[in-house]
Amino acid sequence: MDPNDKHWRTWTLRFLALLAADLPEQQAWLGERRLTVQTAVEEAEFACSIAEGLTGRAVFTPGHLRTLQAIARRTSALDATARTTRWADSLAADPAWDDVRTLARGFLHTLPDDRPLPLPRRIPPNPGDWST
Repeated sequence: MDPNDKHWRTWTLRFLALLAADLPEQQAWLGERRLTVQTAVEEAEFACSIAEGLTGRAVFTPGHLRTLQAIARRTSALDATARTTRWADSLAADPAWDDVRTLARGFLHTLPDDRPLPLPRRIPPNPGDWST
């Protein structure tokens, strides 16, 4: 596998691991970061575009791509008001995240190496993520 393909496959799987995690794990991972739902929507759309290229190079299957497209559609359907909400708060309040969690888990269970994936490494908070 091409090193770039491997990098983007890993990135996609780590993002899906976050989406698939149980609610308390998701909230703990997000912590006090001020990431909004809009961030999640953009990341889902980005993962979908990555998967399109990776599917063309047989890294993912067309079924994987369809699942990522379903996740992107589900997050894109969140209304404009919800997009300004902190992602960690929205996870418990909006049932759309239950659908996303189920879709992400289904994606991960179709991988040949079906083992639990760790959540992505936490990135230290960016001062721009904090309200002043």
